[in-house]
Amino acid sequence: MWGLKSWAGSFFPQGTKQKDFLSLYSRRLNTVEGNTTFYALPDAATVERWREATPPGFKFCLKFPQVISHRKRLRNCEAETRAFLDRLERLGDRCGPAFLQLPPTFRAAHLDSLISYLQALSRNFRYAVEPRHADFFDGGVNEARFDEALREHGVARSIFDTTALFALPQDHSLDVAEAQSRKPKLPLRRTRTTSFAFVRFVGQPEVMANRPWLEAWADAVAEWLRAGDEVFFFLHNPDDTHAPAMARFFHALVKERHPISPLPEWEALPAPAQANLL
Repeated sequence: MWGLKSWAGSFFPQGTKQKDFLSLYSRRLNTVEGNTTFYALPDAATVERWREATPPGFKFCLKFPQVISHRKRLRNCEAETRAFLDRLERLGDRCGPAFLQLPPTFRAAHLDSLISYLQALSRNFRYAVEPRHADFFDGGVNEARFDEALREHGVARSIFDTTALFALPQDHSLDVAEAQSRKPKLPLRRTRTTSFAFVRFVGQPEVMANRPWLEAWADAVAEWLRAGDEVFFFLHNPDDTHAPAMARFFHALVKERHPISPLPEWEALPAPAQANLL
């Protein structure tokens, strides 16, 4: 997401209007995981307004619609896929890797459906696929077949790290209990299947409590950057109130290990005057 009302007064200036969230977000951080397309596909004009509201270099990583991944389970969804790819095309140079999250019931027996779907996808875009079934974390034949299928099609294995979240007891808070109930508890994999990395980290509510995990990730990301790879790294916590601060902290940890462009000072960026964003 690119905006929460609770970010006003910290990540955004106090009093920021919702219509300005995207423009402000894109001038403070340089990529966003666009979850909105999972629930409903916006019309073409809306996507073009998203592009126009953001500066050059900013990247949207839009999530495949759930009608494709969860309802039709990658079969007989040609029309829905064409519509989604049309929205990616309208982003132009703001388009980052699109993100396909498999349903938790999508197991090794369904792998041929994924392979057929990837074979038919346009090569004009980059993709990441996130498995959520234990079959793809078995350390054996099923996981190897999954990873090889992604490599063969030039698709990234989306790395989903919930270890910090599940290090907390469930009775820590209502937000933590809800997050733990919604997120999969699976072994951490840092497997790379293509030339860019796509990582999703779900941490604890307090930013600094995540430091041990983020230090380890900063080491890995710095190594990937030294190799010349592009890295898309998204950070969440149970209600995402402090996710921007955690992103800034993580950026600083990586910068200690490898030269990267600085983030702007958020306080120095005023709310823009612009047309409404839908």
